[in-house]
Amino acid sequence: MRRNFFTRRERLSASLSPILVLALSLGFIIPALAATQLTGAGSTFDYPFFSKAFYFYSQKHPEVTVNYQSIGSGGGIEQFINKTVDFGATDVPMNADELKRAGAPVVQVPVALGGVAITYDLPLLVKGGIKLSRQALADIFLGKITKWNDPEIAKLNPGATLPDLPIIVVHRSDGSGTTYIFTDFLSNVSKEWKDKVGTGKSVQWPAQNSIGGKGNEGVAGQVRQTPGAIGYVELAYVIENKMTEAQLENSSGKWLFCTLRSVQAAAATKPEVSATDFSIVDRSGPNSWPISGYSWAVLYQDPTDKARAKLTHDVMEWTVTDGQSIAKDLDYVALPENVQETAKKALAQIKL
Repeated sequence: MRRNFFTRRERLSASLSPILVLALSLGFIIPALAATQLTGAGSTFDYPFFSKAFYFYSQKHPEVTVNYQSIGSGGGIEQFINKTVDFGATDVPMNADELKRAGAPVVQVPVALGGVAITYDLPLLVKGGIKLSRQALADIFLGKITKWNDPEIAKLNPGATLPDLPIIVVHRSDGSGTTYIFTDFLSNVSKEWKDKVGTGKSVQWPAQNSIGGKGNEGVAGQVRQTPGAIGYVELAYVIENKMTEAQLENSSGKWLFCTLRSVQAAAATKPEVSATDFSIVDRSGPNSWPISGYSWAVLYQDPTDKARAKLTHDVMEWTVTDGQSIAKDLDYVALPENVQETAKKALAQIKL
Protein backbone atom coordinates (compact mmCIF):
# COMPACT_ATOMS: atom_id res chain seq x y z
CA MET A 1 0.00 0.00 0.00
CA ARG A 2 1.41 3.35 -1.00
CA ARG A 3 2.02 5.68 1.91
CA ASN A 4 0.78 9.27 1.86
CA PHE A 5 3.77 11.42 2.78
CA PHE A 6 1.73 14.62 3.12
CA THR A 7 1.03 15.81 6.64
CA ARG A 8 -2.49 16.63 7.74
CA ARG A 9 -1.58 20.33 7.64
CA GLU A 10 -0.28 20.03 4.05
CA ARG A 11 -3.42 18.19 2.89
CA LEU A 12 -5.64 20.78 4.54
CA SER A 13 -3.63 23.69 3.10
CA ALA A 14 -4.00 22.31 -0.42
CA SER A 15 -7.78 22.54 -0.17
CA LEU A 16 -8.06 26.00 1.37
CA SER A 17 -8.28 29.47 -0.08
CA PRO A 18 -5.03 31.51 -0.04
CA ILE A 19 -6.36 33.60 2.86
CA LEU A 20 -6.97 30.55 5.04
CA VAL A 21 -3.60 29.09 4.05
CA LEU A 22 -2.03 32.36 5.24
CA ALA A 23 -3.97 32.07 8.50
CA LEU A 24 -2.84 28.46 8.93
CA SER A 25 0.82 29.38 8.35
CA LEU A 26 0.54 32.02 11.07
CA GLY A 27 -0.79 29.48 13.53
CA PHE A 28 -4.41 30.67 13.59
CA ILE A 29 -7.12 28.16 14.44
CA ILE A 30 -8.98 27.26 11.26
CA PRO A 31 -12.76 26.94 11.54
CA ALA A 32 -14.64 24.10 9.92
CA LEU A 33 -14.84 24.47 6.15
CA ALA A 34 -17.66 26.86 5.32
CA ALA A 35 -20.85 25.91 3.54
CA THR A 36 -20.30 28.79 1.09
CA GLN A 37 -17.05 30.13 -0.31
CA LEU A 38 -17.32 33.54 -1.93
CA THR A 39 -14.75 34.61 -4.50
CA GLY A 40 -13.18 37.97 -5.20
CA ALA A 41 -10.23 39.20 -7.24
CA GLY A 42 -8.29 42.34 -7.97
CA SER A 43 -6.22 44.94 -6.15
CA THR A 44 -2.91 43.85 -4.63
CA PHE A 45 -3.07 47.15 -2.71
CA ASP A 46 -5.92 45.58 -0.68
CA TYR A 47 -4.50 42.12 -0.16
CA PRO A 48 -2.87 42.46 3.31
CA PHE A 49 -6.02 44.14 4.67
CA PHE A 50 -8.45 41.76 2.98
CA SER A 51 -6.49 38.70 4.12
CA LYS A 52 -6.94 39.48 7.78
CA ALA A 53 -10.39 41.07 7.50
CA PHE A 54 -11.90 38.10 5.66
CA TYR A 55 -10.25 35.64 8.02
CA PHE A 56 -11.74 37.45 11.04
CA TYR A 57 -15.12 37.54 9.34
CA SER A 58 -15.08 33.78 8.75
CA GLN A 59 -14.32 33.22 12.44
CA LYS A 60 -17.41 35.22 13.36
CA HIS A 61 -19.47 33.67 10.55
CA PRO A 62 -18.16 30.13 9.94
CA GLU A 63 -20.83 29.50 7.32
CA VAL A 64 -18.90 31.61 4.80
CA THR A 65 -15.30 32.15 3.70
CA VAL A 66 -13.88 34.49 1.08
CA ASN A 67 -11.27 33.35 -1.43
CA TYR A 68 -9.62 36.59 -2.62
CA GLN A 69 -7.10 36.44 -5.47
CA SER A 70 -4.54 39.28 -5.50
CA ILE A 71 -4.14 39.71 -9.27
CA GLY A 72 -4.19 43.49 -9.74
CA SER A 73 -7.02 45.95 -10.29
CA GLY A 74 -7.18 45.41 -14.06
CA GLY A 75 -7.48 41.64 -13.69
CA GLY A 76 -10.07 41.99 -10.95
CA ILE A 77 -12.26 44.20 -13.11
CA GLU A 78 -12.01 41.75 -16.02
CA GLN A 79 -12.98 38.78 -13.83
CA PHE A 80 -15.88 40.79 -12.41
CA ILE A 81 -17.10 41.73 -15.91
CA ASN A 82 -16.78 38.08 -16.96
CA LYS A 83 -18.86 37.12 -13.90
CA THR A 84 -16.30 34.61 -12.61
CA VAL A 85 -16.15 36.23 -9.14
CA ASP A 86 -18.68 37.55 -6.64
CA PHE A 87 -16.89 40.90 -6.43
CA GLY A 88 -13.92 42.73 -7.86
CA ALA A 89 -11.55 45.13 -6.12
CA THR A 90 -9.76 48.05 -7.73
CA ASP A 91 -7.81 51.10 -6.60
CA VAL A 92 -9.60 53.23 -9.17
CA PRO A 93 -13.34 52.97 -9.84
CA MET A 94 -14.47 51.38 -13.10
CA ASN A 95 -14.53 53.83 -16.00
CA ALA A 96 -17.36 54.39 -18.48
CA ASP A 97 -16.11 51.75 -20.93
CA GLU A 98 -15.71 49.14 -18.19
CA LEU A 99 -19.16 49.92 -16.80
CA LYS A 100 -20.64 49.51 -20.27
CA ARG A 101 -18.92 46.15 -20.73
CA ALA A 102 -20.27 45.00 -17.37
CA GLY A 103 -23.66 44.80 -19.09
CA ALA A 104 -25.68 45.78 -16.00
CA PRO A 105 -25.66 48.48 -13.31
CA VAL A 106 -22.68 48.28 -10.93
CA VAL A 107 -22.30 49.44 -7.34
CA GLN A 108 -18.84 50.76 -6.38
CA VAL A 109 -17.97 50.79 -2.68
CA PRO A 110 -14.93 52.39 -0.96
CA VAL A 111 -13.33 49.66 1.15
CA ALA A 112 -9.79 50.72 2.06
CA LEU A 113 -7.57 53.79 2.38
CA GLY A 114 -3.82 53.69 2.00
CA GLY A 115 -0.71 55.38 0.74
CA VAL A 116 1.78 54.65 -2.02
CA ALA A 117 5.35 55.02 -0.78
CA ILE A 118 8.46 55.71 -2.86
CA THR A 119 11.03 53.06 -2.02
CA TYR A 120 14.57 52.51 -3.27
CA ASP A 121 17.69 50.36 -2.85
CA LEU A 122 21.04 52.07 -2.52
CA PRO A 123 24.25 50.45 -1.24
CA LEU A 124 24.98 53.52 0.88
CA LEU A 125 22.46 54.71 3.44
CA VAL A 126 21.31 58.31 3.31
CA LYS A 127 20.53 59.44 6.84
CA GLY A 128 16.82 60.09 7.23
CA GLY A 129 15.95 58.80 3.78
CA ILE A 130 16.85 60.44 0.50
CA LYS A 131 14.86 63.57 -0.41
CA LEU A 132 13.14 63.80 -3.77
CA SER A 133 11.29 66.87 -4.96
CA ARG A 134 8.07 66.46 -6.90
CA GLN A 135 9.80 67.44 -10.15
CA ALA A 136 12.81 65.21 -9.48
CA LEU A 137 10.53 62.18 -9.00
CA ALA A 138 8.71 62.95 -12.24
CA ASP A 139 12.02 63.39 -14.08
CA ILE A 140 13.27 60.03 -12.76
CA PHE A 141 10.21 58.23 -14.10
CA LEU A 142 10.39 60.23 -17.35
CA GLY A 143 13.95 58.95 -17.76
CA LYS A 144 15.48 62.43 -17.60
CA ILE A 145 17.38 61.79 -14.35
CA THR A 146 19.30 58.57 -14.80
CA LYS A 147 22.01 58.53 -12.09
CA TRP A 148 21.71 58.70 -8.31
CA ASN A 149 24.44 61.35 -8.13
CA ASP A 150 22.63 63.62 -10.58
CA PRO A 151 23.09 67.29 -9.61
CA GLU A 152 19.35 67.71 -9.04
CA ILE A 153 19.29 64.91 -6.44
CA ALA A 154 22.60 66.06 -4.92
CA LYS A 155 21.23 69.58 -4.49
CA LEU A 156 18.29 68.19 -2.50
CA ASN A 157 20.56 66.11 -0.28
CA PRO A 158 23.55 68.27 0.73
CA GLY A 159 26.25 66.32 2.53
CA ALA A 160 24.98 62.94 1.38
CA THR A 161 27.35 60.60 -0.43
CA LEU A 162 25.40 59.63 -3.53
CA PRO A 163 26.74 56.75 -5.63
CA ASP A 164 27.55 57.00 -9.33
CA LEU A 165 24.93 54.33 -9.94
CA PRO A 166 22.28 54.03 -12.67
CA ILE A 167 18.68 54.52 -11.50
CA ILE A 168 16.54 51.47 -12.32
CA VAL A 169 12.88 52.46 -12.51
CA VAL A 170 10.57 49.67 -11.30
CA HIS A 171 6.92 49.83 -12.31
CA ARG A 172 3.91 47.56 -12.42
CA SER A 173 3.72 45.20 -15.37
CA ASP A 174 0.00 44.47 -14.87
CA GLY A 175 -3.07 46.69 -14.98
CA SER A 176 -2.91 48.37 -11.60
CA GLY A 177 -4.91 50.80 -9.53
CA THR A 178 -1.72 51.58 -7.62
CA THR A 179 -0.25 52.68 -10.95
CA TYR A 180 -3.35 54.83 -11.52
CA ILE A 181 -2.84 56.59 -8.16
CA PHE A 182 0.88 57.09 -8.83
CA THR A 183 0.46 58.35 -12.42
CA ASP A 184 -2.41 60.58 -11.27
CA PHE A 185 0.08 62.21 -8.90
CA LEU A 186 2.75 62.57 -11.62
CA SER A 187 0.17 64.11 -13.96
CA ASN A 188 -0.64 66.65 -11.26
CA VAL A 189 2.97 67.72 -10.75
CA SER A 190 4.41 67.47 -14.27
CA LYS A 191 2.80 68.84 -17.43
CA GLU A 192 5.33 66.86 -19.45
CA TRP A 193 4.23 63.63 -17.78
CA LYS A 194 0.57 64.52 -18.27
CA ASP A 195 1.05 65.28 -21.96
CA LYS A 196 3.43 62.43 -22.82
CA VAL A 197 2.27 59.61 -20.55
CA GLY A 198 -0.90 60.52 -18.68
CA THR A 199 -2.88 58.76 -15.96
CA GLY A 200 -4.00 55.15 -16.13
CA LYS A 201 -3.90 51.62 -14.76
CA SER A 202 -1.43 50.78 -17.55
CA VAL A 203 0.85 53.32 -19.26
CA GLN A 204 3.86 53.34 -21.57
CA TRP A 205 6.77 53.89 -19.21
CA PRO A 206 9.25 56.30 -20.84
CA ALA A 207 12.38 55.64 -18.76
CA GLN A 208 14.74 53.50 -20.83
CA ASN A 209 16.32 51.86 -17.78
CA SER A 210 13.17 50.29 -16.32
CA ILE A 211 11.76 46.90 -15.36
CA GLY A 212 8.29 45.67 -14.45
CA GLY A 213 6.94 43.66 -11.54
CA LYS A 214 3.56 42.01 -11.13
CA GLY A 215 1.55 43.30 -8.21
CA ASN A 216 2.77 45.39 -5.31
CA GLU A 217 4.66 42.34 -4.13
CA GLY A 218 6.41 42.06 -7.51
CA VAL A 219 7.54 45.69 -7.50
CA ALA A 220 8.68 45.38 -3.88
CA GLY A 221 10.68 42.26 -4.76
CA GLN A 222 12.34 43.89 -7.78
CA VAL A 223 13.37 46.94 -5.75
CA ARG A 224 14.77 44.82 -2.92
CA GLN A 225 16.94 42.72 -5.20
CA THR A 226 18.11 45.43 -7.65
CA PRO A 227 20.81 47.89 -6.47
CA GLY A 228 19.92 51.39 -7.65
CA ALA A 229 16.23 50.58 -8.08
CA ILE A 230 13.32 52.89 -7.24
CA GLY A 231 9.64 52.02 -7.28
CA TYR A 232 6.18 52.86 -5.96
CA VAL A 233 4.67 50.38 -3.49
CA GLU A 234 1.68 50.37 -1.16
CA LEU A 235 2.77 51.30 2.37
CA ALA A 236 1.85 47.96 4.01
CA TYR A 237 4.29 46.10 1.73
CA VAL A 238 7.07 48.61 2.45
CA ILE A 239 6.70 48.26 6.21
CA GLU A 240 6.31 44.48 6.12
CA ASN A 241 9.46 44.09 4.01
CA LYS A 242 11.42 46.71 6.00
CA MET A 243 12.16 48.69 2.84
CA THR A 244 13.76 52.12 2.68
CA GLU A 245 11.46 55.06 1.98
CA ALA A 246 12.26 58.33 0.28
CA GLN A 247 11.12 61.65 1.67
CA LEU A 248 8.87 63.42 -0.81
CA GLU A 249 7.97 67.08 -1.09
CA ASN A 250 4.22 67.65 -0.92
CA SER A 251 2.20 70.48 -2.48
CA SER A 252 2.84 72.67 0.58
CA GLY A 253 6.59 72.27 0.20
CA LYS A 254 6.95 70.05 3.28
CA TRP A 255 9.14 66.94 3.28
CA LEU A 256 7.23 63.85 4.37
CA PHE A 257 7.41 60.09 4.57
CA CYS A 258 4.38 58.01 3.71
CA THR A 259 2.82 57.22 7.10
CA LEU A 260 -0.65 56.43 8.40
CA ARG A 261 -0.86 59.96 9.77
CA SER A 262 0.12 61.66 6.49
CA VAL A 263 -2.33 59.50 4.50
CA GLN A 264 -5.06 60.32 7.00
CA ALA A 265 -4.26 64.02 6.61
CA ALA A 266 -4.64 63.76 2.84
CA ALA A 267 -8.03 62.05 3.17
CA ALA A 268 -9.23 64.68 5.63
CA THR A 269 -8.88 67.38 2.96
CA LYS A 270 -11.62 65.72 0.87
CA PRO A 271 -14.44 64.57 3.16
CA GLU A 272 -16.77 63.53 0.34
CA VAL A 273 -15.69 60.97 -2.24
CA SER A 274 -17.62 59.06 -4.87
CA ALA A 275 -16.94 56.70 -7.75
CA THR A 276 -16.81 59.72 -10.07
CA ASP A 277 -14.91 62.12 -7.76
CA PHE A 278 -12.37 60.07 -5.84
CA SER A 279 -8.82 61.38 -6.28
CA ILE A 280 -7.00 62.51 -3.13
CA VAL A 281 -3.52 62.81 -4.65
CA ASP A 282 -1.49 65.98 -4.18
CA ARG A 283 -3.95 67.53 -1.75
CA SER A 284 -3.19 70.80 0.02
CA GLY A 285 -2.19 70.83 3.66
CA PRO A 286 1.24 70.68 5.31
CA ASN A 287 0.87 67.10 6.51
CA SER A 288 -0.81 65.51 3.48
CA TRP A 289 0.97 62.60 1.81
CA PRO A 290 0.61 63.38 -1.91
CA ILE A 291 0.22 59.79 -3.21
CA SER A 292 -2.80 58.55 -1.26
CA GLY A 293 -5.95 56.85 -2.45
CA TYR A 294 -9.03 54.76 -1.78
CA SER A 295 -9.66 51.26 -3.01
CA TRP A 296 -13.08 50.10 -4.17
CA ALA A 297 -15.11 46.90 -4.28
CA VAL A 298 -17.36 46.46 -7.32
CA LEU A 299 -20.60 44.47 -7.21
CA TYR A 300 -23.64 44.09 -9.44
CA GLN A 301 -26.66 46.13 -8.36
CA ASP A 302 -29.22 43.48 -9.36
CA PRO A 303 -27.44 40.12 -8.97
CA THR A 304 -28.95 36.92 -10.28
CA ASP A 305 -28.03 34.74 -7.30
CA LYS A 306 -29.66 36.62 -4.44
CA ALA A 307 -28.40 34.22 -1.77
CA ARG A 308 -24.72 34.65 -2.70
CA ALA A 309 -25.28 38.37 -3.18
CA LYS A 310 -26.68 38.66 0.35
CA LEU A 311 -23.62 36.92 1.78
CA THR A 312 -21.30 39.16 -0.27
CA HIS A 313 -23.23 42.25 0.84
CA ASP A 314 -22.93 41.26 4.49
CA VAL A 315 -19.17 40.60 4.20
CA MET A 316 -18.63 43.98 2.56
CA GLU A 317 -20.82 45.85 5.04
CA TRP A 318 -18.78 44.36 7.90
CA THR A 319 -15.52 45.16 6.08
CA VAL A 320 -16.34 48.86 5.64
CA THR A 321 -17.57 49.29 9.23
CA ASP A 322 -16.45 46.96 12.05
CA GLY A 323 -13.67 45.50 9.90
CA GLN A 324 -11.96 48.88 9.70
CA SER A 325 -10.83 48.44 13.30
CA ILE A 326 -7.98 46.19 12.10
CA ALA A 327 -6.77 48.63 9.41
CA LYS A 328 -4.13 50.35 11.56
CA ASP A 329 -2.55 47.04 12.59
CA LEU A 330 -1.99 46.31 8.89
CA ASP A 331 -0.63 49.79 8.01
CA TYR A 332 -3.81 51.10 6.42
CA VAL A 333 -5.90 54.05 7.55
CA ALA A 334 -9.43 53.24 8.70
CA LEU A 335 -12.07 54.70 6.43
CA PRO A 336 -13.27 58.05 7.81
CA GLU A 337 -16.77 57.81 9.30
CA ASN A 338 -18.33 59.82 6.48
CA VAL A 339 -16.75 57.51 3.90
CA GLN A 340 -18.06 54.51 5.82
CA GLU A 341 -21.51 56.05 5.47
CA THR A 342 -20.90 56.52 1.74
CA ALA A 343 -19.97 52.84 1.51
CA LYS A 344 -23.10 51.73 3.40
CA LYS A 345 -25.33 53.83 1.16
CA ALA A 346 -23.73 52.27 -1.91
CA LEU A 347 -24.29 48.76 -0.55
CA ALA A 348 -27.92 49.64 0.20
CA GLN A 349 -28.46 50.03 -3.57
CA ILE A 350 -27.97 46.29 -4.13
CA LYS A 351 -31.26 44.51 -4.79
CA LEU A 352 -31.33 41.48 -2.52
